Amino acid sequence: MEITVAEAIVPTRHLNLLYIILDCVFLAVFCGLLLWKKRYSTVLFALFGGILYTIVDFGGFYLLSHTRTVYINGELQGAGGTFLVLLWMSMSYGFTNFAFIWTLVARDTYAKYWVFLIVMWWMICPSISELGGEATITTSRTTGAYHGWMGVALVISYLVLVVLLLRKDPKAAFVSVFRLCAIGIAVQFGWEFSLLVNGIRPMNGASIRTLIVNSCLETNLGMPLIYAIWYFWNKHFSEDLTRRGKVEAQKAEEGEVQQGT
Repeated sequence: MEITVAEAIVPTRHLNLLYIILDCVFLAVFCGLLLWKKRYSTVLFALFGGILYTIVDFGGFYLLSHTRTVYINGELQGAGGTFLVLLWMSMSYGFTNFAFIWTLVARDTYAKYWVFLIVMWWMICPSISELGGEATITTSRTTGAYHGWMGVALVISYLVLVVLLLRKDPKAAFVSVFRLCAIGIAVQFGWEFSLLVNGIRPMNGASIRTLIVNSCLETNLGMPLIYAIWYFWNKHFSEDLTRRGKVEAQKAEEGEVQQGT
């Protein structure tokens, strides 16, 4: 069956300047809370996520595939205006997405608070931003040019992970593939759902399909790689960036001192 234009997956957002300002304030506060609790590894990974999203969105979707457009007050933006909007959007969702994932993968003691703050903000920010008047900023992108390749990447990444798990004793599995997949789906579903129910993303014939396909595919495809990054990083560094070997040596030294006394 042929898919009409109305049914095609074209993620679109309508928002105003106040939304961007409020979101930047939240990101600063959230980052401050992470730093306060010495979640330095989380902050670094979240910043990496924002930078990665910027490269993919502006470099890949806008410059290479020409699938991304940005309008302000009804005028199509050039590279400069598009970059500024995508820089905010990519850093916002990149930072929160990757912080969400990292804290859950690492089983952070405060993970429930970090996730609560992120999801709460995704749901409430659009309502507060209505105080700033009508939406004058519109972003959209078509997905037909790359969703197929994303699907291929997802299958390959999880296939490699499953093969590695099959080589292990089931009782010695280093990660739950279902938990990893659930995190990957949940993080994107959270903000896709909040955009849809708050009217930032318009409701049309493809809205539910966009919600489901994007949630299952776009962030989830990178979860095995993200876990690998966390696994090898965690072997060498603690959350406050202290080297693992140094911490173990200090504990051993303290133990010897206590035995000596």
